[in-house]
Amino acid sequence: MEKEWLLETRQMTKQYGKHKAVDRVNLHVTQGAIYGLIGRNGAGKTTILRMISGLASPTQGDYTIFGKASGQAAMERTRVGALIEEPGIYPDMTARQNLKVKCLAMGVRREGYIEELLQTVGLADTGKKKARNFSLGMRQRLGIALALVGDPDLLILDEPINGLDPQGFVEVRETMMKLNKEKHITIVISSHILEELSKFATHYGIIHNGALLEELTREELLEKCCERIELKTNDTGRACTVIETLGIRNYQVKDEYTIHIFERLEDSGDITMALAKADVKVLGIAVNSESLEEYFLNLTGGGRS
Repeated sequence: MEKEWLLETRQMTKQYGKHKAVDRVNLHVTQGAIYGLIGRNGAGKTTILRMISGLASPTQGDYTIFGKASGQAAMERTRVGALIEEPGIYPDMTARQNLKVKCLAMGVRREGYIEELLQTVGLADTGKKKARNFSLGMRQRLGIALALVGDPDLLILDEPINGLDPQGFVEVRETMMKLNKEKHITIVISSHILEELSKFATHYGIIHNGALLEELTREELLEKCCERIELKTNDTGRACTVIETLGIRNYQVKDEYTIHIFERLEDSGDITMALAKADVKVLGIAVNSESLEEYFLNLTGGGRS
């Protein structure tokens, strides 16, 4: 049975003249996920988010949201909150006044609703302070509050942690984790910094030059980057037999010549001796690890955003 996704894109493409900003992207977002869309500046992240938010139309391909194709998803769009690029904040208004304007525009008049939103994003104590005097982290949290008006089930956030100082990042991160855990809101968030998103995202899609290079879970990402013994040998089959006689079970055969071992990292010398006694040739052995940033840069061809 085919899995039903909360959000799925199918060969979604956006072309401006001869330039393909987004090239046949297939994203899969499960309900309850915090999906991190990772890519350098200009990779196509914002264009993807604009399309799934209904702010732009694909040139080719399509997407489904809450089980409905984009063309029949008018009602489902009321279940989507979006913060694309800069938050639309009135600088001479307080946080409460900004939210009141948005609530009036959307017909939300429930008593105590604005106070609940301010409490949710940690702005309940801002009082009469005008938004122009907010820190960047506070403005981002107000932008998230504005996107939450109407109680969406899916929240789409474009670079909400970009440019934040460490304190601002912690504030926004905790807000998103709270929304996901307590309000059960699925979040799609873009960033060009994998190291930051790795602190709270559950799933990842890596975008480069408009194309999706890889989708993976948090566990799969950490496994790819964890510390390990990298063993090169001309006979992985016999090498695995020797490794298991040493009591090692946590290993993976990566290709015809490579085995990764994730335990007993201090025993590479013993492993080499055991292989030599069994006449298994060791072409190379080393303890290596890869940072999340290194993994991202290597996957996208090096360089920085």
